[in-house]
Amino acid sequence: MHPLLREQKELKRVLLLVISSDRGLAGGFNTNILRKTFEQIKQLGSEVEIQTVCVGKRSIDAMRRANRPVLASFVDMANNPKFEDVLPIGRLLIDEFTKGNYDKVLVAYTDFVSALTQRPVILELLPLGTPEQTAGLGNVGQEVEKKDTRQAEYIFEPSPQTVLDRILPRLVETIVFQAILESAASEHSARMMAMRSATDAAKDMLGDLTFTYNQARQAGITQEIAEISSGAAALENA
Repeated sequence: MHPLLREQKELKRVLLLVISSDRGLAGGFNTNILRKTFEQIKQLGSEVEIQTVCVGKRSIDAMRRANRPVLASFVDMANNPKFEDVLPIGRLLIDEFTKGNYDKVLVAYTDFVSALTQRPVILELLPLGTPEQTAGLGNVGQEVEKKDTRQAEYIFEPSPQTVLDRILPRLVETIVFQAILESAASEHSARMMAMRSATDAAKDMLGDLTFTYNQARQAGITQEIAEISSGAAALENA
């Protein structure tokens, strides 16, 4: 009934939205999501043409180094993502899919499970289909509850097509926004843990260096005392 729900029989072109950070010093946050992305690209195979939309400087640089075509890029979204800033991304994905330029749209993002755990995920965004395809978003690893799918008759006003034209694009934009929020939360948690680990390592190093310094200082003092004692003894014998 709607272009956003229509599946293509043959998969030839895929658009992949990759969400990363703009800065480093976040532990394995960017490495994990980029590894997951390239695994997905390899899994799709060389017969499928893949283009990317990158959010974050790290994903842009990675795609350029890998000679992957970048359709569009967006930066400065991770620190304070807002829904109105995400709308151009959602509209771009919707327009490219409805025009028939791509047979499928995927989203690579990092799911925030906890402050200690962040999980890279590949989400099938378009075409919109069964709840299992998008249920992983925000469910923190929980299994999707099976619901009764028996057919029922509904009356839509003003018409089913008009309702879908309004609801489905907003649903896509909301899913993209939530994926960016999940990645932003994961980035901040990963950076917090990386900085904590760096601080602990620096404290351990400082303790080791202080101990080594004190040992060297004590050895120097002991040697000076021994030299003074030897000199004094020599004078008395003389």
